[in-house]
Amino acid sequence: MTADPVRLLDEARAAVEPVRRAAVDGLGPALRRVAGYHIGWWDADGRPARATGKALRPALALASARAAGGEVSSGVVAVATAVELLHDFSLLHDDVMDGDETRRHRPSAWMAFGTTAAILAGDALIGLAVRQVPPALAPVLADVLVELCEGQSVDVAAEPMSVHQCLTTAERKTGALLGAACRLGAVAAGADETTAEHYRGFGVHLGVAFQAVDDLLGIWGDPAKTGKPAHADLRARRRSLPVVAALTTDTPAARRLARCYENAVRPSGPEEIAHLVAEAGGRAWTEAEADRRVRLAFDCLRQACPTSAGAAELRALAGLVVARDR
Repeated sequence: MTADPVRLLDEARAAVEPVRRAAVDGLGPALRRVAGYHIGWWDADGRPARATGKALRPALALASARAAGGEVSSGVVAVATAVELLHDFSLLHDDVMDGDETRRHRPSAWMAFGTTAAILAGDALIGLAVRQVPPALAPVLADVLVELCEGQSVDVAAEPMSVHQCLTTAERKTGALLGAACRLGAVAAGADETTAEHYRGFGVHLGVAFQAVDDLLGIWGDPAKTGKPAHADLRARRRSLPVVAALTTDTPAARRLARCYENAVRPSGPEEIAHLVAEAGGRAWTEAEADRRVRLAFDCLRQACPTSAGAAELRALAGLVVARDR
């Protein structure tokens, strides 16, 4: 049995958007303007715009609910909306902390409205997310929020990391939210705690695969598709997974790469750094790690004993994650 991932994303977006819009519309005018701009509903002047979010996390929540034997009820849609609002917050604050000036081919929210407005809008999105879930599930969102902050804290420190530390950070920054989407979807459909934990494991591993592919795109991605400048991560000297993996190899390319990151030598440009990362094996290692994490995710999914249709949907979404033009 197979499933169409594009249809799943469209379905999730259609289910979540009315609830998400209603939540954001409840904010005061200033915060609403920033949040809606960041999400993609309107431009900086408030004119309608085309939203471009993928809705992956809501799609995972809905698919996990069906895999656990449930239906897409209002409770399932509510937890899917909560996860997407938390994702909105994380991107909004990440842009501020990373100094990223563009998102989805236009100025990021802090560039359009200022740092203070962007931070406050992000804080408000957290509150909106918590409002979506019943009190018994609020601790799940709290745990995810702490994990996101822990991961981002390590990331912005910009200190040398081992591959293990880099993967742990990916589990916290990206895996935690995808894991929560799957867990909450399953719980909202009636899954027990043990089963829900298997769905969380599926999401966490898939999240690391997602981050691995994202890091590949941050170096070798097409700006027309990523919405960010070419070699954005290398220009900022970010120690993403391909870079860290490359630096651990005992090769001439790795040694020159290390000197570039230490500013001991001046590379001819980001193209040379990208070449060094690939030559030292960082690109190949990251691609292999993404594939390995998907296999681990599928192991967790099998332990959850999902319905055939739900398993097919989750596998289709996983395939979409690792096939993003890498």
